[in-house]
This record gives sequence, structure tokens and C-alpha cells, in this order.
Amino acid sequence: MSVQAREAALFERFAELGIKVETHNHPPLHTVEESRALRGSIPGGHCKNLFLKDRKQQLWLIVTLEERKVDLKHLHKRLECARLSFGNAELLFDILKVRPGAVTPFGLIHDVEQKIRVVLDAAMLEESVLNYHPLRNDSTCSISREDLLKFIASCGHEPLILDLNAGI
Repeated sequence: MSVQAREAALFERFAELGIKVETHNHPPLHTVEESRALRGSIPGGHCKNLFLKDRKQQLWLIVTLEERKVDLKHLHKRLECARLSFGNAELLFDILKVRPGAVTPFGLIHDVEQKIRVVLDAAMLEESVLNYHPLRNDSTCSISREDLLKFIASCGHEPLILDLNAGI
């Protein structure tokens, strides 16, 4: 399935759920630094997404505001899991059907076996509007926090909501 077909299925899911998103096109973005420099003035909380696996092969999607620090050396203790490292590009594509630089909670639409445990930073959910790539990194979708949670639930996931900076 092509990126365009996957994105069409994503927007179809949004429509089925009554979720409204506003899409902003921009040059491809690969890092938070590029995003800050090139995205323009898209309102709302801008987020980063970390695709991780622990030593026991459990997969994790950590979603937080872009400016928040995530200490991978200690996060495993907060999550009560084995030590964490980044999942490789092949595994990322196998599970979420996205490439590095386009990691997004919207990729959960492809995790039909619920292999990923989702962690949402509590500070991020204080924002009324959040921004994520729609399975590709040359556009950004703005979505309400309530609709993000509705979407994640529709994918069969119950996210863990955690203050990722507590104890740092």
C-alpha cells in the first residue's frame, strides 16, 4: 500500500470518527530542529514521538511536546519495563508503516495487533490542539486533544498518561 493510500485510509478513519483535523503542508521535516525552523506559525502544541523497544522486545510509542526532555536512561524505571532503545527503521515500518522522521500516533492505525504500548506525556495533554505528521513528514495535522484520545482508542490502544519530566 502506498503512502497516499495509507494517508487516505487515515483520513477516512478521521471522517468515520467525526474527527476534524487541519492539515498544513510544508517542506519535509526530519528533526525537531528542522520543524521549529520550517513549520511556520502552526498553532498548538508541537510534538515529538519516540518509537522504542525494551530489552524484552516490548514496543513503545512515547508522545510528548517537542521541548520536553525524555531521559531514556531512567524512563524504563518509570514504565516498569526493561531498558529502552530506539526501534530500527525496518521495525518502525513493519508496525506503524512510517519512516524515520514521520513517527506519529496516527501510525497506530496500522498496529492492529496492539504490539505497541502508548505513553502520552501529561503536559502535552494540557494543550487543546496538538500537531502530528499524517504518516509523512511533509505536512502536519492539527487535532484536538480529545480527538487524539478518541483516535488512539479507535485503534485499540489505552494510553498510559504520565508526567515524563517527574523526577528529573
